[in-house]
Amino acid sequence: MNSIVKILVSLLLGLGLGGTGVWLVLKQPAPHGQDGHGQAEAPAGRPILYWYDPMVPDQHFDKPGKSPFMDMDLVPKYADEAGPAGTVRIDPRTLQNLGVRTAPAEEDRLWRRVDTVGTVQVDENRIRVVQARASGYIERLHVRAVNAPVRRGQPLAEVYSPDLFAAQEEYRLALQHPDDPALIGAARQKLLFLGLAPAQVEHIAAGGPAQRRVVYYAPVSGVVSELVAREGASVSDGSPLMTLSDLSRVWIMAQVPEDQADWIVPGKDAEVRLPSRPGVTLDGKVDYIYPEFNRSARTLQVRIALANPDLALKPGMYAEVTLYGGASAPAVLVPSEAVIATGKRSLVLVAEGQGRFRPAVVKTGMQNDGRTQILAGLQPGEQVVVSGQFLIESEANLKGLLARLEGPEQTWRGSGRITAVNAAEGLLEMAHAPIPAIDWPAMTMPFDVASAGLLEGLKVGQEVDFDLARRGDGYVVVAIHARESAP
Repeated sequence: MNSIVKILVSLLLGLGLGGTGVWLVLKQPAPHGQDGHGQAEAPAGRPILYWYDPMVPDQHFDKPGKSPFMDMDLVPKYADEAGPAGTVRIDPRTLQNLGVRTAPAEEDRLWRRVDTVGTVQVDENRIRVVQARASGYIERLHVRAVNAPVRRGQPLAEVYSPDLFAAQEEYRLALQHPDDPALIGAARQKLLFLGLAPAQVEHIAAGGPAQRRVVYYAPVSGVVSELVAREGASVSDGSPLMTLSDLSRVWIMAQVPEDQADWIVPGKDAEVRLPSRPGVTLDGKVDYIYPEFNRSARTLQVRIALANPDLALKPGMYAEVTLYGGASAPAVLVPSEAVIATGKRSLVLVAEGQGRFRPAVVKTGMQNDGRTQILAGLQPGEQVVVSGQFLIESEANLKGLLARLEGPEQTWRGSGRITAVNAAEGLLEMAHAPIPAIDWPAMTMPFDVASAGLLEGLKVGQEVDFDLARRGDGYVVVAIHARESAP
């Protein structure tokens, strides 16, 4: 029994000592520079404006801790980081972590060049229509399919025409009166008008009989692009038999974007490459610029004529086209990725050094080879941000720098009584008087604020004057002033 009592006493003593040890550990002071939650304290003499997550910089917090968005600690924004007017300052360590890079603006020339696409098409100046000159019947076709190749002088069709047969007999009769050359000449010319070949006319003049069939020959070499006639069919005077396309020279029809078409004129050099002929570059020149503008694609059509002696360029083939226009005038050039286009303006972020940046509105020109012309708003040698702009742009937006670039912001004055306020959450509700300038009647409503810092020191029931500015589709309180109490 005594041994059991001794064991119990020993256990109680052990638990007591252990609890005391745990209590002592918990009561140990936090390491120097920590606040007990693992968050670094602010260095002495540097007041903190707020805390934020570098990946979500537009969300501000009034105390340190873990970010609700990322697995990382919130970062302090110090009051001395504000920088000169018109600039923002970002902690250099944050810039390094986010991979923010800059590049110098350089004065140089851009070579006018357009890389576009096109297709091979038939040269419309080399299309010939073969037609019957007299009424008759097609007794024989030598070409029976579309896209069949033909050679110049090759027989195409044989047509029986009573009118043409009669004209041949008239010519033979005229030849029996050599003392009347005018009659012979008129009969001969009639045969040529009716489509008889000169060789056939000479055959009759040499004493040959009249031909029952008239043979039509190919006037050019090429392919049959359209076949109308069929063997055994009747034809009338002027009826087309077939259409021939000469492919010894073709057109490349290229599409040029609207914003790059001002310097393209006939005679400019062009290079054409086809997937069917890898490694081969064909040299040509701009032959014609079509006046019709493609409104859906915002392009102009440009024509390039190319010789095609081996017939390797087939109509309908895809082509890659490069058009050259010489060098532009000297101008400031920046990497194209540095330009932020908002639809209403273009701007770049200029690095001022020591983590400070200044947004600058610029006027852009032509683009080529990954670089963009800056016609106004930037000087050679200035450093521009080419990656990680989202952090700096967000900070500039929060400070209203981008809005001020477009001129003074219009505001409207109102007055009211605060019905709810929470500076930490940026919450503001007021019962305001009518604001006639924007057609607002008196009402109680919540307001968006430009910065949670505007709400510091305000209380429910307080009478205030405030300024509204239009931001996007709504209105935001950009200034608020407490009214002095009457004595």
